[in-house]
Amino acid sequence: MKSVLTIAGSDSSGGAGIQADIKTIEAHRLFAQSAITALTAQNTTGVYGVHDVPPEFVAQQIDVVFDDIRPDAVKIGMVSSAAIVEAIAETLIRNKAANIVVDPVMVATSGSELASSDAVVALREKLIPLATVITPNMPEAEALFAKRIATRADQEQAAVEIAQATGVAVLVKGGHGENDANDVLARPDGSVTWFEGERIDNPNTHGTGCTLSSAIACGLAEGLTLEDSIARAKRYITGALAAQLNLGKGSGPLDHMWDFASQGNV
Repeated sequence: MKSVLTIAGSDSSGGAGIQADIKTIEAHRLFAQSAITALTAQNTTGVYGVHDVPPEFVAQQIDVVFDDIRPDAVKIGMVSSAAIVEAIAETLIRNKAANIVVDPVMVATSGSELASSDAVVALREKLIPLATVITPNMPEAEALFAKRIATRADQEQAAVEIAQATGVAVLVKGGHGENDANDVLARPDGSVTWFEGERIDNPNTHGTGCTLSSAIACGLAEGLTLEDSIARAKRYITGALAAQLNLGKGSGPLDHMWDFASQGNV
Protein backbone atom coordinates (compact mmCIF):
# COMPACT_ATOMS: atom_id res chain seq x y z
CA MET A 1 0.00 0.00 0.00
CA LYS A 2 1.26 3.46 -0.90
CA SER A 3 1.55 6.13 1.80
CA VAL A 4 1.05 9.89 1.83
CA LEU A 5 2.32 12.18 4.58
CA THR A 6 0.34 15.34 5.25
CA ILE A 7 2.10 18.21 7.03
CA ALA A 8 -0.53 20.73 8.05
CA GLY A 9 -2.60 22.27 10.81
CA SER A 10 -5.36 20.49 12.70
CA ASP A 11 -8.94 21.67 12.12
CA SER A 12 -11.02 20.99 15.22
CA SER A 13 -14.21 21.01 13.13
CA GLY A 14 -12.87 18.22 10.90
CA GLY A 15 -13.51 19.88 7.54
CA ALA A 16 -10.07 21.13 6.53
CA GLY A 17 -6.40 20.69 7.38
CA ILE A 18 -5.07 17.39 8.69
CA GLN A 19 -8.55 15.94 9.09
CA ALA A 20 -9.59 16.66 5.48
CA ASP A 21 -6.24 15.36 4.23
CA ILE A 22 -6.54 12.05 6.09
CA LYS A 23 -10.11 11.53 4.87
CA THR A 24 -9.04 12.25 1.29
CA ILE A 25 -6.03 9.94 1.41
CA GLU A 26 -8.01 7.09 2.94
CA ALA A 27 -10.83 7.63 0.40
CA HIS A 28 -8.20 6.96 -2.29
CA ARG A 29 -7.27 3.69 -0.50
CA LEU A 30 -3.82 4.93 0.48
CA PHE A 31 -2.27 4.99 3.96
CA ALA A 32 -2.33 8.42 5.61
CA GLN A 33 0.38 9.70 7.95
CA SER A 34 0.58 13.16 9.50
CA ALA A 35 2.79 15.80 11.05
CA ILE A 36 0.80 18.54 12.76
CA THR A 37 2.12 22.11 12.45
CA ALA A 38 -0.53 23.87 14.53
CA LEU A 39 -3.65 23.27 16.56
CA THR A 40 -6.58 25.47 15.61
CA ALA A 41 -9.85 26.21 17.36
CA GLN A 42 -12.13 26.61 14.37
CA ASN A 43 -15.45 25.68 12.88
CA THR A 44 -17.35 26.51 9.71
CA THR A 45 -17.78 30.15 10.76
CA GLY A 46 -14.15 31.03 11.44
CA VAL A 47 -10.81 30.42 13.11
CA TYR A 48 -10.91 31.38 16.79
CA GLY A 49 -7.43 30.36 17.93
CA VAL A 50 -4.12 29.03 16.60
CA HIS A 51 -1.48 27.31 18.72
CA ASP A 52 1.75 26.56 16.85
CA VAL A 53 3.61 23.32 17.42
CA PRO A 54 7.32 23.90 18.27
CA PRO A 55 9.41 23.68 15.07
CA GLU A 56 11.71 21.01 16.47
CA PHE A 57 8.71 18.80 17.27
CA VAL A 58 7.28 19.28 13.76
CA ALA A 59 10.66 18.10 12.43
CA GLN A 60 10.67 15.13 14.80
CA GLN A 61 7.23 14.03 13.60
CA ILE A 62 8.46 14.07 9.99
CA ASP A 63 11.72 12.28 10.79
CA VAL A 64 10.09 9.36 12.59
CA VAL A 65 7.60 8.88 9.74
CA PHE A 66 10.41 8.70 7.18
CA ASP A 67 12.40 6.36 9.44
CA ASP A 68 9.61 3.77 9.46
CA ILE A 69 6.85 3.91 6.82
CA ARG A 70 8.48 6.07 4.16
CA PRO A 71 5.88 8.24 2.37
CA ASP A 72 5.49 7.98 -1.39
CA ALA A 73 4.29 11.59 -1.49
CA VAL A 74 4.08 14.57 0.84
CA LYS A 75 1.37 17.20 1.02
CA ILE A 76 2.08 20.46 2.87
CA GLY A 77 -0.73 22.75 3.96
CA MET A 78 -1.02 25.34 6.72
CA VAL A 79 2.32 26.52 8.11
CA SER A 80 1.82 29.63 10.19
CA SER A 81 5.38 30.63 11.15
CA ALA A 82 8.70 31.07 9.35
CA ALA A 83 10.51 28.89 11.88
CA ILE A 84 8.21 25.95 11.16
CA VAL A 85 8.60 26.46 7.40
CA GLU A 86 12.37 26.29 7.77
CA ALA A 87 12.18 23.19 9.98
CA ILE A 88 9.99 21.41 7.43
CA ALA A 89 12.24 22.34 4.51
CA GLU A 90 15.40 21.16 6.29
CA THR A 91 13.76 17.89 7.31
CA LEU A 92 12.41 17.11 3.84
CA ILE A 93 15.81 17.77 2.30
CA ARG A 94 17.51 15.57 4.88
CA ASN A 95 15.06 12.74 4.18
CA LYS A 96 15.22 13.16 0.40
CA ALA A 97 11.44 13.50 0.15
CA ALA A 98 9.82 13.18 -3.28
CA ASN A 99 6.45 14.05 -4.84
CA ILE A 100 5.90 17.15 -2.70
CA VAL A 101 2.64 19.06 -3.13
CA VAL A 102 2.57 22.49 -1.48
CA ASP A 103 -0.80 24.13 -0.91
CA PRO A 104 0.22 27.68 0.12
CA VAL A 105 -2.55 28.16 2.69
CA MET A 106 -2.66 31.81 3.72
CA VAL A 107 -6.35 32.50 4.40
CA ALA A 108 -9.13 30.14 5.52
CA THR A 109 -12.40 29.82 3.60
CA SER A 110 -13.98 31.90 6.36
CA GLY A 111 -11.51 34.74 5.66
CA SER A 112 -9.28 34.26 8.71
CA GLU A 113 -5.53 34.71 8.13
CA LEU A 114 -3.57 31.51 8.78
CA ALA A 115 0.02 32.54 8.02
CA SER A 116 2.19 35.45 9.14
CA SER A 117 3.92 37.64 6.58
CA ASP A 118 7.27 36.13 7.62
CA ALA A 119 5.86 32.66 7.03
CA VAL A 120 4.76 33.62 3.51
CA VAL A 121 8.27 34.89 2.71
CA ALA A 122 9.85 31.72 4.11
CA LEU A 123 7.36 29.60 2.19
CA ARG A 124 8.34 31.31 -1.04
CA GLU A 125 12.09 31.06 -0.40
CA LYS A 126 12.50 27.75 1.45
CA LEU A 127 9.59 25.39 0.79
CA ILE A 128 8.19 26.14 -2.65
CA PRO A 129 11.51 25.38 -4.41
CA LEU A 130 11.28 21.79 -3.07
CA ALA A 131 7.82 21.20 -4.52
CA THR A 132 6.73 19.06 -7.43
CA VAL A 133 3.72 21.36 -7.73
CA ILE A 134 2.16 24.19 -5.76
CA THR A 135 -1.61 24.73 -5.76
CA PRO A 136 -2.54 28.35 -4.98
CA ASN A 137 -6.09 29.60 -5.37
CA MET A 138 -6.59 32.99 -7.00
CA PRO A 139 -6.07 35.13 -3.85
CA GLU A 140 -2.95 33.12 -2.97
CA ALA A 141 -1.65 33.41 -6.53
CA GLU A 142 -2.25 37.16 -6.36
CA ALA A 143 -0.09 37.29 -3.22
CA LEU A 144 2.70 35.38 -5.01
CA PHE A 145 2.16 37.16 -8.35
CA ALA A 146 1.72 40.65 -6.83
CA LYS A 147 -0.95 41.43 -9.42
CA ARG A 148 -4.73 41.17 -9.53
CA ILE A 149 -6.19 38.16 -11.32
CA ALA A 150 -9.48 39.07 -12.98
CA THR A 151 -9.63 37.08 -16.22
CA ARG A 152 -8.72 33.68 -17.63
CA ALA A 153 -5.73 35.29 -19.33
CA ASP A 154 -4.61 36.76 -15.98
CA GLN A 155 -4.90 33.34 -14.36
CA GLU A 156 -2.71 31.75 -17.02
CA GLN A 157 -0.17 34.57 -16.94
CA ALA A 158 0.06 34.29 -13.14
CA ALA A 159 0.68 30.55 -13.36
CA VAL A 160 3.38 30.96 -16.01
CA GLU A 161 5.19 33.77 -14.21
CA ILE A 162 5.11 32.04 -10.81
CA ALA A 163 6.36 28.79 -12.38
CA GLN A 164 9.23 30.57 -14.09
CA ALA A 165 10.10 32.55 -10.96
CA THR A 166 10.05 29.54 -8.63
CA GLY A 167 11.24 26.80 -10.97
CA VAL A 168 8.36 24.48 -10.05
CA ALA A 169 5.00 23.55 -11.59
CA VAL A 170 2.10 25.78 -10.53
CA LEU A 171 -1.61 24.95 -10.56
CA VAL A 172 -3.64 28.16 -10.19
CA LYS A 173 -7.13 27.10 -9.15
CA GLY A 174 -10.12 28.89 -10.60
CA GLY A 175 -12.68 28.14 -7.92
CA HIS A 176 -12.66 31.76 -6.75
CA GLY A 177 -13.67 32.91 -10.24
CA GLU A 178 -17.23 33.95 -10.84
CA ASN A 179 -18.30 31.59 -13.60
CA ASP A 180 -16.22 28.42 -13.64
CA ALA A 181 -13.95 26.05 -11.78
CA ASN A 182 -11.21 25.84 -14.38
CA ASP A 183 -7.62 25.37 -13.19
CA VAL A 184 -4.43 26.03 -15.13
CA LEU A 185 -1.12 24.22 -14.74
CA ALA A 186 2.08 25.92 -15.84
CA ARG A 187 5.55 24.42 -15.85
CA PRO A 188 8.84 26.34 -15.65
CA ASP A 189 9.46 25.67 -19.36
CA GLY A 190 6.37 27.74 -20.19
CA SER A 191 4.06 24.85 -21.10
CA VAL A 192 0.44 25.27 -20.04
CA THR A 193 -2.39 22.79 -19.48
CA TRP A 194 -5.97 23.79 -18.67
CA PHE A 195 -8.28 21.56 -16.62
CA GLU A 196 -11.89 22.45 -17.25
CA GLY A 197 -14.18 21.86 -14.30
CA GLU A 198 -17.88 21.83 -13.57
CA ARG A 199 -18.88 24.56 -11.14
CA ILE A 200 -21.09 22.99 -8.48
CA ASP A 201 -23.72 25.23 -6.89
CA ASN A 202 -22.76 24.51 -3.29
CA PRO A 203 -21.85 27.15 -0.68
CA ASN A 204 -20.20 24.52 1.52
CA THR A 205 -16.57 24.67 0.42
CA HIS A 206 -14.69 24.39 3.72
CA GLY A 207 -11.48 22.47 3.04
CA THR A 208 -11.64 22.32 -0.77
CA GLY A 209 -8.02 23.42 -1.20
CA CYS A 210 -6.75 20.91 1.35
CA THR A 211 -8.77 18.17 -0.29
CA LEU A 212 -7.63 18.87 -3.85
CA SER A 213 -3.94 19.07 -2.96
CA SER A 214 -4.14 15.83 -0.95
CA ALA A 215 -5.88 14.08 -3.84
CA ILE A 216 -3.11 15.25 -6.20
CA ALA A 217 -0.50 13.87 -3.78
CA CYS A 218 -2.34 10.53 -3.85
CA GLY A 219 -2.00 10.37 -7.61
CA LEU A 220 1.70 11.16 -7.49
CA ALA A 221 2.20 8.53 -4.77
CA GLU A 222 0.59 5.95 -7.04
CA GLY A 223 2.89 6.84 -9.93
CA LEU A 224 0.45 8.87 -12.04
CA THR A 225 1.75 11.82 -14.04
CA LEU A 226 1.14 15.26 -12.58
CA GLU A 227 -1.49 15.97 -15.24
CA ASP A 228 -3.33 12.71 -14.59
CA SER A 229 -3.10 13.27 -10.82
CA ILE A 230 -4.72 16.69 -11.20
CA ALA A 231 -7.45 15.44 -13.54
CA ARG A 232 -8.39 12.61 -11.16
CA ALA A 233 -8.27 14.94 -8.14
CA LYS A 234 -10.68 17.33 -9.87
CA ARG A 235 -13.13 14.50 -10.53
CA TYR A 236 -12.91 13.50 -6.88
CA ILE A 237 -13.54 16.99 -5.51
CA THR A 238 -16.38 17.57 -7.97
CA GLY A 239 -18.07 14.46 -6.61
CA ALA A 240 -17.45 15.56 -3.02
CA LEU A 241 -19.11 18.93 -3.71
CA ALA A 242 -21.95 17.41 -5.72
CA ALA A 243 -22.83 15.19 -2.75
CA GLN A 244 -24.24 18.38 -1.15
CA LEU A 245 -23.31 17.66 2.45
CA ASN A 246 -24.78 20.46 4.59
CA LEU A 247 -23.31 20.77 8.08
CA GLY A 248 -22.59 23.78 10.28
CA LYS A 249 -23.66 27.40 10.42
CA GLY A 250 -21.08 28.71 7.94
CA SER A 251 -19.31 27.32 4.89
CA GLY A 252 -19.57 23.64 5.67
CA PRO A 253 -17.31 20.67 4.88
CA LEU A 254 -17.29 18.34 1.88
CA ASP A 255 -18.43 14.73 1.82
CA HIS A 256 -14.97 13.18 1.48
CA MET A 257 -16.39 9.65 1.45
CA TRP A 258 -18.92 10.29 -1.31
CA ASP A 259 -17.51 7.47 -3.44
CA PHE A 260 -16.54 5.12 -0.62
CA ALA A 261 -19.23 2.58 -1.39
CA SER A 262 -17.95 2.09 -4.95
CA GLN A 263 -14.47 1.11 -3.72
CA GLY A 264 -12.81 4.47 -4.35
CA ASN A 265 -13.13 4.55 -8.14
CA VAL A 266 -12.61 8.30 -8.30
